[in-house]
Amino acid sequence: MTRRLDLRLWAARLLIAAVVAWNLECALAFLRQPQAFAPAFELSGVPGAAAVRGVAVLFLMWNVPYLVALWHPRRHRLSLGEAIVMQAVGLLGESWILAQLPEGHAVLRASLLRFIVFDAAGLLLLAAAGLLVHLKSPPEEPCPASASTATTATPN
Repeated sequence: MTRRLDLRLWAARLLIAAVVAWNLECALAFLRQPQAFAPAFELSGVPGAAAVRGVAVLFLMWNVPYLVALWHPRRHRLSLGEAIVMQAVGLLGESWILAQLPEGHAVLRASLLRFIVFDAAGLLLLAAAGLLVHLKSPPEEPCPASASTATTATPN
């Protein structure tokens, strides 16, 4: 593997790792302190805590293809592609929910906007990772020293 491809692979991993870290940090925060986040969804009490913990579990489930892509983005392009599509679905879905939200829900609107920004940033990072692993390197030039030492076969 050329050094340029190796750098692209590690850069892609770094971009994917940032998205995975954000997702896992959010999931763990939702699991540990759901009561702190329930009001952002206009929820409270036991039902609010259960709903927030449910979202945390969904975050953990959704991270499976992200983690596979992180392992080796070039080898697991399908998982990276799935992660990109999942991120786009999240962004579009949250944007649609926000557009459907009636006035008078400022806290919920702010929460949705945070998720939209979060997913938009994640989509940009994952798309950049996808480009890095899909770009072809230019063919390497043969080393001039090796060309001069090459022997040619002569017919008998």
